[in-house]
Amino acid sequence: MAAEQAVVTYERRGRVAVVTMNRPDYRNAQNSVMTYALDDAFYRACEDDEVGVVVLAGAGEHFSAGHDIGSPGRDIDVSYPRRAGLWWDHTRHEGGASRFAREQEVYLGMCRRWREMPKPAIASVQGACVAGGLMLAWVCDLIVASEDAFFADPVVRMGIPGVEYFAHPWVLGPRIAKEFLFTGGRMPAQRAYEIGMVNRVVPREVLESTTMELAEQIAEMPSFGLSLTKKAINQAEDLMGMRDGMDSAFGLHHFAHAHNAEVSDDSLSGMDARSMKRAAQGQG
Repeated sequence: MAAEQAVVTYERRGRVAVVTMNRPDYRNAQNSVMTYALDDAFYRACEDDEVGVVVLAGAGEHFSAGHDIGSPGRDIDVSYPRRAGLWWDHTRHEGGASRFAREQEVYLGMCRRWREMPKPAIASVQGACVAGGLMLAWVCDLIVASEDAFFADPVVRMGIPGVEYFAHPWVLGPRIAKEFLFTGGRMPAQRAYEIGMVNRVVPREVLESTTMELAEQIAEMPSFGLSLTKKAINQAEDLMGMRDGMDSAFGLHHFAHAHNAEVSDDSLSGMDARSMKRAAQGQG
């Protein structure tokens, strides 16, 4: 029965579209099925003139534990129609030619596509928001977090300089970004609020209602004005080097994968879902 459930659900609540990741048994780990289901949902919301704001949420105890690197639904070797770019089908290639093309599409490319949604997006975050989960929250314009939420990017333990959508210096600031990555530890929601990464921190029991109240307030604004304002701020970030910085970091990311494959058994330096979970919990 669980296998038949939609990995992403979509619900209209007045002027708000609620898009919910729905793999709670795997802490909403993001496989390619989820990636393209999210894309479908965001496209649907953007096409609906009655939708003013999009909310991204995660079912269950956690927002998202990141990329799927170990669940039964992992589909890294499955071919999907490409939407974010024109790189080749990764399943027809090996090594760097395969991994670079896949991650250019499903990670960096999709996140950039979603960041450019012409409607405001709000991430409603509880529990874990780790690595690839950070990317999903960061493409949203605002983040409302529960008091028990935490953020982490422990992939430096793999020898990799951060996740593919490398927004760290822009959303955290350079020095905090370095600490965040160098230690790989958890950043509590309150600390994320203090540095300006999170807009609001609330008890978990009012996370949904607070997010909806904010979304409904924003949805009352002129839709075209919101779109232009969002674009203006995104362009300002890009003028601060965000897009070029991401391209540079993406290249280093794949150099790290290649290095790992040269000196160890795999491109993830032997790390798996369990060891990454321990790393995010600070257990080494």
